Formats: sequence, structure tokens, C-alpha cells
Amino acid sequence: MAAWEINFDGLVGPTHNYAGLSFGNLASAEHRNQSSHPRQAALQGLKKMRVMKKLGLQQAVLPPMPRPGLSFLRGMGVGGRTAIELVENAWKDSPELVANAFSAANMWTANAATVSPSADSIDRRTHISPANLASTLHRGQEAEFTTEILRQVFHGDRFLVHDPLFKNVALTDEGAANHTRLTASHDQAGLELFVYGTDPCDPQSNQPTHFPARQTKLASQAIARRHRLDPSKTFFWQQSPQAIDAGVFHNDVISVGNENVFLCHELAFVDQPSCLSRLKDVFQQTFGNDLILVELCEQDLPLADAVASYLFNSQLVTRPDGKMTLICPSDCEKVASAKRAIQRILAEPNPIDQAIFMDLRQSMNNGGGPACLRLRVVVQDYELEQIHSA
Repeated sequence: MAAWEINFDGLVGPTHNYAGLSFGNLASAEHRNQSSHPRQAALQGLKKMRVMKKLGLQQAVLPPMPRPGLSFLRGMGVGGRTAIELVENAWKDSPELVANAFSAANMWTANAATVSPSADSIDRRTHISPANLASTLHRGQEAEFTTEILRQVFHGDRFLVHDPLFKNVALTDEGAANHTRLTASHDQAGLELFVYGTDPCDPQSNQPTHFPARQTKLASQAIARRHRLDPSKTFFWQQSPQAIDAGVFHNDVISVGNENVFLCHELAFVDQPSCLSRLKDVFQQTFGNDLILVELCEQDLPLADAVASYLFNSQLVTRPDGKMTLICPSDCEKVASAKRAIQRILAEPNPIDQAIFMDLRQSMNNGGGPACLRLRVVVQDYELEQIHSA
């Protein structure tokens, strides 16, 4: 049975700006209050989508959200008869509220939801859980509209779009940016890896000391249960506190996986050798083939360079010929250690034989690389007709 991975990218809206609202995101903080260029941001994103199409891949677009978020402002107690009055009154009282209301962060659709294909779920339905994004004010207002959009796009009975998790500090969920699926091929049942930064049920666990952990173990476990996943093929790993404090606010800034290839930094996870060993064992037992692990060490790619280059936030995709391409931010060419690492990856015996460098400067200035701009959805051929074509 044929299956395809469709990349749903975000379309950048006209309120794209650098308000520095994402604490723990170094690029967001560095470019706070600088001038943004929404048109450039939209064109750069569209160019990446065209590259994906030229590679023979499935590409789709999720629409931007209405901005400014007028209902958000009203909910914060701001009054006004018209939209203009509402924004003006908010600006007089609290410019910070206006910054949050104008946020265009929904362009990063990797945070829109977590998706489990029908091949992985016990009930053979594709499960989609919109992220509650409860850890930040500007993104927390997205969940309701994202749910509405996803239910319009995936409207057939083969899809189940859940409600976001209850907004609580113990259930903060940031979507597919902390989720990886590995499999022998897209049409087969896969292994699903959930990465969390903190476990609210274990206050003694090792925690970051400088920046907040945004994904909780409790949230990841709840999503896995509602997606009806096989527990023997589902993994929950803790993100390294050292990596979070270095600016790795989401797992997709420190690792990326696609089919039978998993690329990560050696400081990505807690108890990493044991985690990787078990993952390789289960992969081999499940598919009869080895997981291709590409682990970059601190000596070759310092953690600071991994964050500066966003190498792990590259899109790793399978072309129709079965080989893989890395869609990298152009910053990887400017950071010497990252460039060398990519050259090494291309030279080693693995399916990755091509790297394409994309200028996504407008997104990168806010801490969003190629992988942040897309939500991956694997669908079987019979499910395609239940996706809203418009």
C-alpha cells in the first residue's frame, strides 16, 4: 500500500516581527526589536516549498491565522468598539500585549500539532493532537484556531483531530518539534520518539537552570495514549538540560530523523548511550534492518555551533529515488564546524547524498529554521481523498 509524507508549511503573514517573545530562543532574543521584512519572509518560505516540489515531494500549505489577535486582547480586558480602537487602547496600556497579539509565530507549523500515522495506531486512524503551546503567551493563543484549521483540512473519518491538551504547567505541549518517527519506509508501522524537557511527576529529576523546559513528559505520555500507540514501539526520552541551557528550546534544534536515519548531537539526551542502544535494538527487531545513526560529537560540532547553525533543524526528506536530501539553512555554510559535519555526512555510507542550502534569514532571526516551518503528515493513498484539496 502506497504512502506519502506531506510537508505542511506555514505561510508567513504580514505581522511577522521580532518582538523577542520566546525566552530560551537565542536568535529571538538577539534580534529583539530589529526591523523585520514580512514580504521577504513569505518569499523565502515559498522558495523552500518550491524546492521541495522540484525534488518530487508532496508539499502543502497551512493558512496564516487572523492577526492581530483581537479576541486575545479582549480576553485580557482591553476595550474598544473597533479593531483600531482595541489595538490603540492596548498600546497605551501595555505595548507587550500588542506584541503578543501581533505574533506571527504560527508560521512555524512544526509546533502546530503532533501527528501519528494510521500505520502506527491500534485503531488504524491518523491521530492529530494540536499543541496547546501553553508555555508562552504569544503562542498559547494559537491552539483553538489551529484545531479548527486542522479539522477542516483533515475532515474524513480516517483522521481524528483531538482537542489540545488542557492548558496547565504540567501539560505543556509544543507539538512535532519534540516528536520523531522512525521506520523502514513511510508505509510501514513506525517507532515514535517523544522528547520532553521536564517531568512534573519527578521533581528530583535533572532540570535546566537557565532556560525553561517547554515540553513535559506528562503531556507526551498523554498524546501517545490518545493516539493509540503500541507501548513497545513508543519511546520517551528526556532532553539534555545542558542542551536546553545552550539554547536548544525544542528537540528539533538538536536532532532530526527520517525513515531509517537518525541524526543527533551527542549531548542531545539524558542517558543518551543507553537510549540509542535500545532504539537500535527495537528498530532491528521490528524491521530486520539496522537503524542508521549519525551522532555528531561535541569535539567536531560544539553545542554552541549546533545552535548557531541550526544544522539539526534541517529537513531530512526521502526523494522518489529512495535517497535522502538535507534541506539546510544557509547558516550551515557560514559555521565552519557545521559545514564540515555536513560534508562528513554526505561522504559516509548512508542514504543522505545531497544537501541544499536555503536562505531563510527572516525566519532564522526569530529562531525558526527549515524544519520549524513544516508539519510532517504521513498518509496512505486511500487517505489522500479525505484531505481538503483547497
